Amino acid sequence: MHATPSPPGRALGRLGPALGAAAAAIGLWYLLARSGVVAPALLPTPAETLTALADSARSGILAADLGASLTRAGQGFALGALVGSALGFATGYLPKLSAAVTPLVSFLRPIPAVALVPLATAWFGIGETAKRLLIAYAVLLAVWLYVHDGVSRVPVSHLRAARTLGAPLHRRFVEVLLPAAAPAVLAALRYGASVALLALVAAELGGADSGLAYRLQVDGQFLRVDRMFAGLLVLGLLGVAVDLVLAAIGRRFVHWSTS
Repeated sequence: MHATPSPPGRALGRLGPALGAAAAAIGLWYLLARSGVVAPALLPTPAETLTALADSARSGILAADLGASLTRAGQGFALGALVGSALGFATGYLPKLSAAVTPLVSFLRPIPAVALVPLATAWFGIGETAKRLLIAYAVLLAVWLYVHDGVSRVPVSHLRAARTLGAPLHRRFVEVLLPAAAPAVLAALRYGASVALLALVAAELGGADSGLAYRLQVDGQFLRVDRMFAGLLVLGLLGVAVDLVLAAIGRRFVHWSTS
């Protein structure tokens, strides 16, 4: 009989393949940078990228840009996730409301946030309001889809049984609907977080004076490719960190989910 791995053992088991893949990617990156296939000025090595990242951190630019981007993305994500989740529960539970709302949302979903940058700028100016609303728009549509699908898949028999037993609406929601749809909500939040970062890039490229994507644009104008790679590295690591945090929260509070 095999002993059941401890929680740290399971975590290391999941982390091992990821570290192996990361090491392989860094190795291929180094070989490609040294091969001469791409001009050295256009493809820095991992070490050169880390040096540029360290310089940005020492100068304080990285902290300022990271703080600005996290604030925008966090506020936009919170607003979009809240409205998207509420709308998803409503349309998933009420078929008539779904029939009225779903066509409109389906029309809006293919329109990316970047396409709305000029309109948002015209309406709200180049301030923070336009950026946060763009992020919220993208997150709302992504979260709504997952939550709506998860709620609509909850067996009607479960809800009917709770109603037959005399459970009021709020108890049916808290004790039946919410637990059954919780895995879908968790998936919605994880996907919405990645969408928030994508929309953040579009929002900052549309006009900003700070932020990770803004810094990428500035570095691109001066062909500071090492700094651009450093910015891309930060964006990628930020996405991984947010996803890991949400996954950990899910394992803690939605322990019946397999995600």
